[in-house]
Amino acid sequence: MTPHPPFIIVHEFAIRLGALPPLTGFGIAMLFAFLIGQLVATEELQRRGQGAAALAMADVTVGAVVGGLLGAKIYYAILMGNVMDIFSRGGFVFWGGLVGGIACTYGVIRYKKIPFVRISDAAGIGIAASYAVGRTGCWAVGDDYGRPWSSHWAVAFPEGNPPSTVFNLMQTFQVRALQGHPLTELVSVYPTQLFEVAMGLAMFAVLWRLRDHKHAEGWLFGLYCVMAGTERFIVEFFRAKDDRFFGVLTMAQVIAIAFVACGALWMAKRSQVRNGAPGIYASA
Repeated sequence: MTPHPPFIIVHEFAIRLGALPPLTGFGIAMLFAFLIGQLVATEELQRRGQGAAALAMADVTVGAVVGGLLGAKIYYAILMGNVMDIFSRGGFVFWGGLVGGIACTYGVIRYKKIPFVRISDAAGIGIAASYAVGRTGCWAVGDDYGRPWSSHWAVAFPEGNPPSTVFNLMQTFQVRALQGHPLTELVSVYPTQLFEVAMGLAMFAVLWRLRDHKHAEGWLFGLYCVMAGTERFIVEFFRAKDDRFFGVLTMAQVIAIAFVACGALWMAKRSQVRNGAPGIYASA
């Protein structure tokens, strides 16, 4: 009898309905992620008495879906250097999705003639919750996993995107330490998706706790940017990546540093309620 490997094997989660394309865990997670983000932001805006902004959240969410998915895929295609990767199954890159989503929702908000800072202040809470839920989808399909790791807590994805085999880790992510191993050997890796779920929940908890802040509208979104950049900077040390940009830093970490800096500057700019920078509650 062959002993079980000293790590956890995670098989792809998918619901198959006859001849129809399978409904994957990623698709289900994305559906709930955008729904939860909309509900959280809408409820918070209503609590603040910002009824017009709350009503606009349905359209803003549509903009986030379109911009987020397009931005994630376009950024992935740029990283891979192949425009056809836009149509591939995987490759939804976080920074591309976040920037694309912000850009598209900004356009929707401007069209609705609502201050961007008003919606963004509440939306930051929802984005953190959405992020935590969305990363469970990456876990369900074996995408966005980490570097090789030998531990009982390590995981392997035999049907991942791509499967965590020696061949894929060497060819796609340039993991040279696996040279000499059989190319079809299944490799255990860091469960970075679960790291991201945990840190996403922590971001949501902090933002939720500070949702009643006394600063100007938009301050909380700046805090979200600081925490999102910090989270991404940390997790990149564990991910299977081959896009080192500045020494040991990846391209994603360089972007993360920029997000932290911009978020901190935005928080400073929106720290005080004044003319042109109102508080979060609607005027009586």
